[in-house]
Parts: sequence; C-alpha cells; structure tokens
Amino acid sequence: MRRVSVSRSGSTAAAAIRGGLSRSPSRPIHLSAQQHNPNNTNNRTFQTKSKDCSEALAPAARLPEADPEDVTPVRPRQNVKIAEILERRAKAGKLVALTAAGADSDMFKGPSVGKPKAKRWDHHLSEESRIREPCVLKQAAKHLKKPGLISLGGGLPCAEYFPFDSISLKVPRAPNFSEQAAHEHGETVTIGKYDIRDADGVYDLSVALNYHQAHGSAQLMRWVTEHTELVCDPPYADWQSVLTVGSTGALEQALRLLCDRGRGDSLLTEEYSFATAIETASPLGINVVGIPMDDQGLLPEAMDEMLTDWNPDERGGARKPHVLYTVPSGQNPTGATQGKQRREEIYRVCQKHDVYIIEDEPYYFLQMMPTAELAVESGVEEGGLEEEDVDQFLDSLIPTLLSMDVDGRVMRMDSFSKVVVPGSRLGWITASEQIIERYLRHAEVCNQGPSGFSQIILYKLLDEKWGHEGYLRWLMNLRKEYTKRRDTIVRACERHLPQEVVSWKPPAAGMFHWIRVDHTQHPDSSTKSILEIEEEIFNSCIAKGVLVGRGSWFRAEQDKPPTGLFFRTTFAAATPENMTEAIRRFGEAIRESYRMS
Repeated sequence: MRRVSVSRSGSTAAAAIRGGLSRSPSRPIHLSAQQHNPNNTNNRTFQTKSKDCSEALAPAARLPEADPEDVTPVRPRQNVKIAEILERRAKAGKLVALTAAGADSDMFKGPSVGKPKAKRWDHHLSEESRIREPCVLKQAAKHLKKPGLISLGGGLPCAEYFPFDSISLKVPRAPNFSEQAAHEHGETVTIGKYDIRDADGVYDLSVALNYHQAHGSAQLMRWVTEHTELVCDPPYADWQSVLTVGSTGALEQALRLLCDRGRGDSLLTEEYSFATAIETASPLGINVVGIPMDDQGLLPEAMDEMLTDWNPDERGGARKPHVLYTVPSGQNPTGATQGKQRREEIYRVCQKHDVYIIEDEPYYFLQMMPTAELAVESGVEEGGLEEEDVDQFLDSLIPTLLSMDVDGRVMRMDSFSKVVVPGSRLGWITASEQIIERYLRHAEVCNQGPSGFSQIILYKLLDEKWGHEGYLRWLMNLRKEYTKRRDTIVRACERHLPQEVVSWKPPAAGMFHWIRVDHTQHPDSSTKSILEIEEEIFNSCIAKGVLVGRGSWFRAEQDKPPTGLFFRTTFAAATPENMTEAIRRFGEAIRESYRMS
C-alpha cells in the first residue's frame, strides 16, 4: 500500500516543526543554524542497510502498461503559479538565515496534502552510501541557534577579516535582456559585507563567504525550491532540492550513491551519450550500457527488451542494471528530444524493472521555437509558441520526468551552466528525502556545497532583481535566440553539405546538431573501418580550420565497433557568419574524403 503524507499547511507547518520557527509577517524567519530535530517524526531516520524492495513491480509484460494495483499511474502536470508563491512569501515574512544556517525544501514549498510518500531505495544504495554518517562538525552548527550562546566550537573565520567590503554588478533589467540594453540601461547591484545588520538585507557577504551547510544557503534554496514547484511540481510529498557544484559533480556523487563496483553494477544510457558522463562512470567500475535510439532519443521498447532478457552470464557477470542516466531535452550529443508520450513510456519501463532515473536537464528550457520551414523537420508543432506570458511559456514545455514521478524514482539535475553562466559552477538536484539525505552525507565531506560568491550573486540576480517571472522571461528570450542560431546552422548545412551522403534532423532543443554521414557510400568503405573514415574527415576538418565533434567520442559502449558515422556540431557560441563558414569547411572535408567533385 502506498504511504500518504499527513496534512500540512505547506511552508508554515514545515517551518514550525524545525526549531519553532515563526512564519508570521510580524516576526521574520530566523535560521541561525541547522534546525533539525532528530526526535521529530517528520525528520525521518534513514535506514542504512540494504533490504528487499517492499513495493510491487509492474507485471513482466513486454509492453510495460501500468497496473493500478501495482504501479501508481503517471500524473498530469499541475504546476504551482507564481502568485501562489508570492502569497506564501508575504505570509511568511522576512527570511533571515545567518552563518551555517540549516534549511530544507519543506520550509519553502507549498502544501502536499494527499500526495503519496516516495518509495524507499535502500536496495539500490551502494555500500559506500549506506555506511556514511553525518559530519559531526556540520551537525554541531545546529547549536548556534541558541540565544546567547558563545561559540568556541566551530572553525568559522571572523567576517571582519574578509578582504571584501562590497561587490558591485551590472545586470539587465527584465525584460530587456540584450547585451546592449544591459550595457546602456542595466541596473547596478551592490552587495555589502553587513547588509543583514545595516541595511535590513536578507543575505550579505559576511554570511555568503563563510562556511555553510552542504545543501547551500537557505536564501538560494528557497528560490530553487519554488522554481522546481513552478516547473515540475513533483507529485509526491517528500521531495527535496539542494544546491550542487554543477551537474557533473552531482552526477559523480549520484553514481557513487547508487552504483557499486563490487556488485557488478551497470548504468543504462543512450547509445550515444554525454562523453563526460561515460568518463565519470567508467573509472568507478560501472559498466555503461547503451540503449538504441531514434529521432526522439532513447527507445523504451529496446530498454524493456534488454532488461527483460538480461543475462549476467552473457554480460561478463554484470547484474541487471537499476540506474538510467538520460538527457531528455536536446540530448548531448544527438540533439534528440523525448516527447511527452516517450517520457511516460520510459518511466513505465523503469517502474516495471525497478530502475532509478537520473534526469539530466541542462537544455530543458532551450526547447526551440519552430520556424515555418523547420517546424516539421524539428519535430516541434508549428505555432502557439509566441507566448505573451510565463504561464504560456511553461505550458509549452514538454513535461519533465520529475513531474511524472509518482514513486520518487527520479533525481533531476538542473544547472545554470547553459542558461546563465557556466563559470558559476552552481546547480541543484531534486529527489526524494531519502536520496537527498544520503547525497548530503557525501557532499559534507566532499565539496561542501557551491561557492558563496556564486550563491550570493545568483541570489541577487534571480531572487531580488528578476524574481521568478523575470527569470522565466529571460529563458523565453534565450530560447528565441538559440532558435535563431539553430536555424542558421541548419540553413548552412542545406547550402554547404553534400546531401547525397549527409543527413540530419533539425534539433528541437539544446545546442547541438547531429550529422550523419553515410559511410557505405565512401569509396574506401570496403577497406576502411568507420573509425578510420571518421578520423580522415576529422583530420581534414582540423587542417581546413574547423573543429567538430567525432561521433565515436560519445559511444556509450566504447569496446564495441560503431554502426554509423556521425559528427556533432554546436550552434552555441560562433557568430552566424563563422558558423556558416565552419559548415562550408566541414562540407569541403567530407567531399575531399569521398572524392566528390
């Protein structure tokens, strides 16, 4: 039987159970330290020894139809609105979180009445994850909330000696986001060392630049929790969001949390996948298994068949995989985007085979605006995307796997790298309370959370200056700009590539354009391998002054020969003129290799 959450009044109740916090307008919230009561039944104690899964799985049919007796069906997205969040904030009053303050998403998200609790994942946890204990020094910070307490216990440097009195930044005023508008009419933001004390501020350098809890600052955690509600609104009660040092670091921690070299674990992913993800998994002793793809990415039928027929004896002793890593939108490297039905089918296969999902979505908001000539080819319906408001924008986006996650089997990874600045090294993950707790135990003794500089700068931009609506309008503008770039590279391909041997499908999201070259038509196909032809074209490209990605770099199973010849191009950074010239040079390299006139 599914567990159902007790009735809670959202942020107010959540705050009240953590250290007696007040959420009334007349009394601001004070988070002076980690406010976590181990005796409180709402703060669950997590089992650290593996046990068998107590939840029933879907029937072992070839087509994974959800059985209502065994599997909770995928729920339609019912997003929270910005007005609801603003109303909650108004009722809550001022948030004041001081040095090393603890926080969690329950303090900031809305009511979860009637939503089920997540399933437990003890049986999927690695031995390393199961034996981790809380960091005693981080836990000691909870005592700092006691009025009048003088601390001689923690090694927190005195802010008086921080060599930064203030930081000033110039940022665009929403919705005028162009570089020129920001330069001429942008707003200067100044962050002082003691803004909380001297300027009735919420966050300042004295707090941001000191040590903090591994989950990140309460100030920015509030923003990402609310943003997650706006975009995903997970359909189970006990979800949490915490800050990360970016999705690559988060992935490494997630793999160590869920996979074990000693038990022969494998990682499922697309047959062509993010090269860094593969390079992260392999040294951990995790066997990477590629799943066949089509124009919408991962094929759920192929994954179901692979898992149903899995035989460890035929896989070098590797046990049946229980983790899937996928990039559903603008997949790197292929640019493929999973439609709503495809995502639902993938989720049902994962329910059937008890697979945990790592949903990596750096390109989610770069779902393309269609142009008349490219709408059909890109797979995005034409029309209806010239949104006037943020609600229309959100409704136009394909639902996330997290928004379908009735089991708590998805860890969604979000990042500012592709939509704000990659140098921030800042993102966040959302998963069930159990998984987040295990993740934090690792983060406490690993990276200890993202940079305080990054946190306070992004807080000032996203929360104080833009707010949720301003940020969504930034994303609306960004996807329009990337749509123009996508169109530029596709038109350059139409003009300069030999289409008798080259084919492609315009991407519906992301930053990458995946190009197939028909190796069977190469004049030396009978004597040269695909990799040899690929290398010949790649070297010719370098000689002609253009860099493209070799498709073989992204093969999930590097020990198997490729079945096709591909190249990855990106339309993210080059100017339209340089992009067109680069494709012309790429076309020359292909023609030269194929000895075409």
